[in-house]
Amino acid sequence: MTTAQAETGRTVTTDIPARLDRLPWSRWHWTIVIGLGTVWILDGLEVTVVGNIAGRLSEPGSGLPITSGQVTGIAAALYVAGACLGALFWGRLTDVWGRKKLFMITLAVYLAATALTSIAFDTWWFFAFRFLTGFGIGGEYAAINSAIDELIPAQYRGRVDLMINGSFWLGAVGGSLLSIVALNTAIFPANVGWRLTFALGAVLALVILLVRRHVPESPRWLLIHGRDEEAERIVSSIEQRVEAEREEPLPRPEGEITIHQRRSVTFLEIGRTVFSDYRRRAILGFSLFIGQAFLYNAITFGFGAILTTFYDVPTGDTGYYFAVIAVGNFCGPLLLGKLFDTVGRKVMISSTYLLSGLLLFGTAWLFDRGSLSASTLTACWCAVLFFASAGASSAYLTVSEVFPMETRAMSIAFFYAIGTAAGGISGPILFADLTGTGKVGDTVLAFQIGAALMCAAGLVAALLAVRAERRSLEDIATPLTASATSATSVVTEKGPGVSGPESRRATA
Repeated sequence: MTTAQAETGRTVTTDIPARLDRLPWSRWHWTIVIGLGTVWILDGLEVTVVGNIAGRLSEPGSGLPITSGQVTGIAAALYVAGACLGALFWGRLTDVWGRKKLFMITLAVYLAATALTSIAFDTWWFFAFRFLTGFGIGGEYAAINSAIDELIPAQYRGRVDLMINGSFWLGAVGGSLLSIVALNTAIFPANVGWRLTFALGAVLALVILLVRRHVPESPRWLLIHGRDEEAERIVSSIEQRVEAEREEPLPRPEGEITIHQRRSVTFLEIGRTVFSDYRRRAILGFSLFIGQAFLYNAITFGFGAILTTFYDVPTGDTGYYFAVIAVGNFCGPLLLGKLFDTVGRKVMISSTYLLSGLLLFGTAWLFDRGSLSASTLTACWCAVLFFASAGASSAYLTVSEVFPMETRAMSIAFFYAIGTAAGGISGPILFADLTGTGKVGDTVLAFQIGAALMCAAGLVAALLAVRAERRSLEDIATPLTASATSATSVVTEKGPGVSGPESRRATA
């Protein structure tokens, strides 16, 4: 590594990104997946548990003076609002303070808020801590996706990112089954079971927090922020561990990049970069997030009401059906993830969106004809969500890897907030009206809206998706702090890559 002085700060020429990307998969990478990825299980647990305990919380003797509508309405909206605001607030700090500091802080916020929710004895207390729980989870999306993509080698980045984001549905399965046990008054009193579910979430968060202590700061972030010596120590330590595990030397890294180090980037620069220099990619990110948000609301928001209204499924049994479709959701990213690194991003993103949309159109047609039972409708949903979950997870992967390093966390936060607000605020308002009428035609319309938006997003991906598979992050989007030479031609182990702003040199 060589350094020189420049008027705007130190200039560093380094091969650290190439060294990280040429690493083979190792036990060290599994520690990253476990330490950072398991938080989505908590998110899935939280969302599912609250939906399933709404009826119990509203019953006399629950220990909380609250109605079912307040749980699924006000409390759910506050959780969503907290997640959106948290994403934007913590996302900016993640780019300024670093990935590690923020993924520790945001998990601590989640842990504390969930623990306090478990001892809530008044409605306003429950509302306040549902907001703070969302506030912590929202920050996790920006900090975790940034760190994962910057630490995982390029050839594995797609499948790992999809698998981790898809693990939300493992939490959903756990939440469904846990709520069945916790709400059984033969096992726990009515005012205890629901509290234990939140307490368990806090305990799991504490375990993850302890594991995360061993996850390092992103060397890429350190490099840009003037801490290149620390970045060098971290990467050297990783290389030593991997070599010791494999009992052979690592291949020589290929490619360097020259960085003009800076402490921070202004909001104006971030906005201009994302919405002007990379406007096609911004349109792509917006389309992917809105499409998946509305498809999921078309299916999952009123799924319990659909089962009970049209198929006379007892309210207490809907958790079993949800557990089944949650398994389908997790299997999509798990089984299709590798193809995003081999077949490629453009083909896989567009095809998963289009397939899930077309399958939902087919489900709507069968539902309208009265050809489905509760079991076959659930099977159709599983097929739709198998592809939709992989597509939805790829939305997070896309906005994480197609914008420059200095804007990464804020970009994730912005598009996450847009998608979450659309799906968690306008989506429920629209779909609750449609699925709540008890009319087949209205429910079919809800399915068709979700399907149409998903297909539209798939067409946008077919036109605008970036071929990012197996490419260095610096090759996909040149850092704003890169020198003119590096910005014009970033050389990676895959060969020369052209990666600057779309208006001048980006490839799609």
